[in-house]
Amino acid sequence: MAKEIEHKYLVTDDSYKLLATEAHAIVQGYISREVNGTVRVRIVGDKARLTIKGRTVGDTRSEFEYEIPLADAEEMLRTLCPQPVISKTRHIVPYEGHTWEVDEFHGDLEGLTLAEIELPESIHSYALPPFVGRNVTGDPRYYNSALTQIADIRY
Repeated sequence: MAKEIEHKYLVTDDSYKLLATEAHAIVQGYISREVNGTVRVRIVGDKARLTIKGRTVGDTRSEFEYEIPLADAEEMLRTLCPQPVISKTRHIVPYEGHTWEVDEFHGDLEGLTLAEIELPESIHSYALPPFVGRNVTGDPRYYNSALTQIADIRY
């Protein structure tokens, strides 16, 4: 079983853009947003993936990811995913031996920027980059699957 251990933070400024080594446009939607498991469709460039994630416990959850045909993903986003879907730019930021993924959201979520780091274990230590603010790991309001459903997000 694949496990994802991830810590998530609000971003306080755009200094991450100066540190980023790459950026990718992402469109994603959710076929299922249940607490016990989500099913996500994501398009990055000309590649598409279907991801199934289990219930989050602390900072850890099961994750299974599969490449799917781009045309299938486009159809799923149009017909199976509640609208609006998420549009964001992901910036890849290396910082002190770790890779941070900084998501700059667009559309209805414009103004929200989140930084994530995936870890080999929950107690793994790491340095925080200067653009990182409040830790929102485990706060379900900041799960991507919930972002388009709630109105009380504070940026």
